[in-house]
Amino acid sequence: MFTTVNRSMAKKSTGTSTRTRRQVLTAGLAGVAGAAVTAAQTAEPQNGATGVPQAWTPKKEVVLRPGQKPSPNALLSSCIRSGHLLFVAGIGGWYPDRRKEPGDIKVQIQGALTTMKEILENGGSSMANVLKVHMTVADPNKNIALLNEGYRGFFPDPPPARSYSAAGADQMGREGVLVQIDCVAYVD
Repeated sequence: MFTTVNRSMAKKSTGTSTRTRRQVLTAGLAGVAGAAVTAAQTAEPQNGATGVPQAWTPKKEVVLRPGQKPSPNALLSSCIRSGHLLFVAGIGGWYPDRRKEPGDIKVQIQGALTTMKEILENGGSSMANVLKVHMTVADPNKNIALLNEGYRGFFPDPPPARSYSAAGADQMGREGVLVQIDCVAYVD
């Protein structure tokens, strides 16, 4: 029910009070808001809810490379799945236990991307689902063109967003490593 009040008639000539339209609307809205709060506070929880707001806690699941065994003393995980997202940790371009010689940056990025592909597939995703890639590149002025040659073709169109940081070859954590790559991908 809605009442219209003419402001020009807002006189107390008959001893009864009249209100302006703004006063009527304000009172009506306050009543509706109060009823809504009361209803929300007294409503029965549905679908197993407790009625008390709960904080969202993300679930974390470790995803390993095929053949990789979990390490109880590890300082990091190679990949974490949380909901529909995969977070792949930095994959170096060369590991002595996987390839005898480090090779150039093209060989290293291809090796790192192949490892990334295996991890993503083990986590239920693919290179097509990669959203963001970040690389640390040793001496990019010298290596970026060759890196791009090795990178090309690993991702379908549209390629993921990509960024890189520069580092000196002696700052890559292990002698011979020229690139490290990590990514975020989604799981269908």
